[in-house]
Amino acid sequence: MQAGAGAGRTVVVAGGGIGGVAAAIGLARAGFRVTVLERAQAFGEIGAGIQLGPNVFHALKTLGVAEQTLSKAVYIDKLVMRDGVSGELVAEIPVDEPFREHYRNPYAVIHRADLHSPLHALCESDPNIALHAAHEVTGFERVGDGVEVHTANGRSFKGEALIGADGVRSKVRERIVGDGLPRISGHVAYRAVLPIEEMPEDLRWNAACLWAGPKCHMVHYPLRGWKLFNIVATFHHPTRTTEGHNEPGDRDELLSYFQHLPAKPRSVLEKSREWRRWVLGDREPVANWTDGNMTLLGDAAHPMLQYFAQGACMAIEDAVELMKQAQATPDDLPGAFQRYQDRRIARTARVVLSSRELGRLYHADGVERLVRNDLFRERTPQDFYRSLDWIYGYGRDTA
Repeated sequence: MQAGAGAGRTVVVAGGGIGGVAAAIGLARAGFRVTVLERAQAFGEIGAGIQLGPNVFHALKTLGVAEQTLSKAVYIDKLVMRDGVSGELVAEIPVDEPFREHYRNPYAVIHRADLHSPLHALCESDPNIALHAAHEVTGFERVGDGVEVHTANGRSFKGEALIGADGVRSKVRERIVGDGLPRISGHVAYRAVLPIEEMPEDLRWNAACLWAGPKCHMVHYPLRGWKLFNIVATFHHPTRTTEGHNEPGDRDELLSYFQHLPAKPRSVLEKSREWRRWVLGDREPVANWTDGNMTLLGDAAHPMLQYFAQGACMAIEDAVELMKQAQATPDDLPGAFQRYQDRRIARTARVVLSSRELGRLYHADGVERLVRNDLFRERTPQDFYRSLDWIYGYGRDTA
């Protein structure tokens, strides 16, 4: 189907994060006009670093935006797990040339803003995409064969269809799924960045390194041309029952959970005084997230814990599949949305459930920690590649 098949038809996207702007680009390239409504006062991304598995490289290439969006990525050499008590090496997955040859794509890390900003710029430059910040979606209704979307500032927008890309507390999900509040995991994540000169020299590795400790872990990797190091420290706090999002962190609380950490990595946590805190949650996978000409994407459809580092990757994959299906049947968006869901639902649910299990392994305590270390040490790089084929091999055969 040629790209102009949906010409003149408008799709409304609720949410202007990475998934929302990627969806807008895909739908515009499928020939639709797109209206993006973002609740924040300006388009942008909060947080710091994210990891980009080889699967998202293929997705970005399919969208036609890889060259523009990856200029500030850091291409690391390996993924490393070290024991957060003894400091010993548990696992090392090289992501150098053999990895790239296996998956036909590399592995990288990037600041969230450095991925979102070029996607947003591409939307701004596209005459078929209209961006509206400070437009929080508060409700919507079907009007004839289309939808009318209402925002908190009193405006209304009409379109052929509505995509809910409005995050874990999605207003669109409330209507389609109606499953209440997110599931609070009891895991709390603290995020910060350190200037390169404050990172201990013998930890300045070109790697994404995870220190796995009892009921907690810490991750660090370089960002922005080696000017910064991204630091994420996560611990289990079972009495936290409400979601927190980008709130000021309590440094003393954080350090109290990492007293067992070897001195060198603990010094990384001690250096930063500008922590932001998230209380993590996800949702149970559902069998349906589509209702006729309304569907969900990214965290609105399948919010997940961060342990597989795939939240943004899955949202961009969603955008690619949505583009393909909308392009295939531009006159039947409900049918396109159903096919999009059918192709995404099992894969994304597997990532949701696998992320929970991986988090449990990272936070193993007692004898279970020793068993985990033994199991991971026994694996060769080829063993790791085979175990990750299901997630990183997305699109490999068509790359």
